[in-house]
Amino acid sequence: MRADQAEPEQVEDVLRSSLDDPGLELWFVLQGDDPPVDARGRPATARPHDTESFAVERGGVTLGQVVWRPRTGQQRAMLPSVVAAAGMAIDMARLRVELRHRLEDVEASRARIATVADEERRRIERDLHDGAQQRLVSIGLTLRHAQHQLGSDDLGARQTLDGAVAEVAAAIDELRELAHGLRPALLQAGLGAALRDLASRAPVPVDVAATGDRYPPDVEAAAYFVACEGLTNAVKHAGAEHIQLQVARHDGSLVVSVADDGVGGAAVGRGSGLTGLSDRVAARGGNLSVDSVLGRGTRLTAELPCVS
Repeated sequence: MRADQAEPEQVEDVLRSSLDDPGLELWFVLQGDDPPVDARGRPATARPHDTESFAVERGGVTLGQVVWRPRTGQQRAMLPSVVAAAGMAIDMARLRVELRHRLEDVEASRARIATVADEERRRIERDLHDGAQQRLVSIGLTLRHAQHQLGSDDLGARQTLDGAVAEVAAAIDELRELAHGLRPALLQAGLGAALRDLASRAPVPVDVAATGDRYPPDVEAAAYFVACEGLTNAVKHAGAEHIQLQVARHDGSLVVSVADDGVGGAAVGRGSGLTGLSDRVAARGGNLSVDSVLGRGTRLTAELPCVS
């Protein structure tokens, strides 16, 4: 291990060989009162009745326990010295298991946060559509009705009502755009349809390559926001004249790619847009990469795990 020829986790195999017990298991205690876990970080099963347990301690701290089946008194007598010699490796293995366990907790927490955020966006979208937006539509209809009730001589009042109706229409459009940005209603028809609608509203030509396949709702939402951010960056910051948007399933992941012919020079670490997008993709267990060379355009690629 000190010569970088072995990993600390291999200490379990070394103990099995040294003590001549192929069924020996090394369990780790990550926190004082938590149940032990095995070398893979999984909760250890109940100790079989025909096994013995030996506590592993180092510096007064309990690292875990050896669960094994000694066949002779000589084997049993050897155990303390063998465990003492392996103490450093056992401690390092426990720390690495604990680190992996904490990283898994962080990933799970980020996924839960992203799920809650998406649910909140859907709730706001419903509230905007069913509440304020419908109320404004009703107000607009009422104003039109009042306008029709006016006499032909009420030109000033008619002009005032025309302006009010126009303002209401503008407010409705803004609410629709806001709701569309939170979670596009077109995702109900599939990711491909939503992306083609998004491309049709871009001020530069966008080629879309996407099938009509359906994916889990959270994956579709994440893919849509990747496309939105990629198109926004290409139009506003890269000065692109042409954009290619591709979505395809590959090796168990949904791969979203936005490529432009703009100025290049983009990076995840620069600007909150790409940083926030990277966090969103990572929260779904995916990866975001940016290939951008000055003067040669930018390709933004997100890989999102997709199990269905």
